[in-house]
Amino acid sequence: MLQHPPGQIKTYSHHLCHAAAGFQTSPYNRATCVVIDAIGEFDTISIWGAKYDTQGHARYKKLWSQTYPRSIGLFYSAITQRIGLHPLDEEYITMGMSAYGQPRYVEECRALLEDNLHVGIDPTWLGQAKNEDIAASAQALTEELIYSVMRRAQEFGWSSNLVYQGGVALNCLANRKLGEYFENIWIMPCPGDAGNSLGAAALAHGRRLRWTDAYLGHEIPGEYPVRSLVDHLLSDRIVGVASGRAEFGPRALGNRSLLADPRGSDIKDRVNEIKRRQRFRPFAPVILAEHVHEFFDMPRGWSHSPYMQSVGRCRRPDLYPAICHVDGTSRVQTVPADGSGIRSLLEVWYDRTGCPLLLNTSLNIRGQPMVNDRADADRFQVAYNIPVFS
Repeated sequence: MLQHPPGQIKTYSHHLCHAAAGFQTSPYNRATCVVIDAIGEFDTISIWGAKYDTQGHARYKKLWSQTYPRSIGLFYSAITQRIGLHPLDEEYITMGMSAYGQPRYVEECRALLEDNLHVGIDPTWLGQAKNEDIAASAQALTEELIYSVMRRAQEFGWSSNLVYQGGVALNCLANRKLGEYFENIWIMPCPGDAGNSLGAAALAHGRRLRWTDAYLGHEIPGEYPVRSLVDHLLSDRIVGVASGRAEFGPRALGNRSLLADPRGSDIKDRVNEIKRRQRFRPFAPVILAEHVHEFFDMPRGWSHSPYMQSVGRCRRPDLYPAICHVDGTSRVQTVPADGSGIRSLLEVWYDRTGCPLLLNTSLNIRGQPMVNDRADADRFQVAYNIPVFS
């Protein structure tokens, strides 16, 4: 049996790890940390006051918490299962589907919060109600509940800086209104449980982490293939890229991406066919940061959105239907002048076309793992007849 010397193993609570993963990667010296997920030990929501002391050590004070079984995260996952999707996996599809329905069943959804939703929802609940209306009702209630937590967090007066963590923080539609409660917002790019290992390491480290970007995964060495990507986009309009380090978190940010020219009416269906996704689902735009306000009305607090964590209303859905949802919003990724490969690509693309944005989605097929290394990229090329440049 593997033996560990005494004192070398440290344990921390689930929600504290979430808070630390956010705060110790954030640019703030003091912040209000909000954690909302399904469940961690017994907490389902927690609010923390976080700061660095005079020695630079991160300190946390728990201000409030809510415990199991009442849970926003479990509720949303149970709704995801009720409408025929995979819980703890396809909640983002529930969010997208909500735009196609009407919130007719908010009070019926509210009644579910008193149940033990770990066991799911009776599949006969609401009978013949449309899945789209159930999704819209769940989204409306979820937003109401999230904003009530944010008001409570704001009222503590700890800081106007918000660090928001937990799986529910991936609901980018709800995130659009966070700026109504806090002046500054930081959501670490992997806010769910997959990021909690970083939170535990941050707590053991005790100090601010040197966060620069989300490219922390497996590396495919070599120069980012800007010219090859642009040439293929101009000729065929769809191309894959697998270059540099893979992204940490659930969003493809340009290093493991399927990219496309967002102009025209056929691109969304072409890419959805490749990825074997539902045809109603839109794609995210990646755009040069300095041009974002020309194309999108970004909500308060989200003038920059480098990790696709909020939506903005598209100003020209007629020109860019592939990256615009039925409700008129787009999940925007802004790219500053940071010297990254995706930044260089957008600059050359803009120079060649006058268009400062591209369609960006993850380099995988629905239900399949992400392309990680060059061997994965080669298999993707053969299976789906899409070139992948490294």
